[in-house]
Amino acid sequence: MVSFIEQLHQGRAKFAQQRADPLRERVQAIVRGMESIGTAPLLDLLGLPKTTGKARLVSKVMRALGFVPIKSRRLEPGGYRDTVTRGWTRPFREIQRNRPDEDAKVTACRPVRLAV
Repeated sequence: MVSFIEQLHQGRAKFAQQRADPLRERVQAIVRGMESIGTAPLLDLLGLPKTTGKARLVSKVMRALGFVPIKSRRLEPGGYRDTVTRGWTRPFREIQRNRPDEDAKVTACRPVRLAV
């Protein structure tokens, strides 16, 4: 049995999370099981207008969920050479961001000259 104080703390934490990211739960429910989705269809499914500001709000949530931004013709129905749309996809491999050790020495590379 959970005490009233613990329920109050859990409720405050959930409220703070929703206030920080109001779209997170809705976006999570929409993209569950999807590999990729365009930004415009995602905004349609959320019922939001297709504006730059709303796309930026969605981008924060998508990055937090592990999606990476792409440009693709595949996301547009009947996509031709000049119809490129922006969207989101899950990475094929784990992204690793390596930083050099503090003890490691970074040496400068000399430019390579090609024989002409």
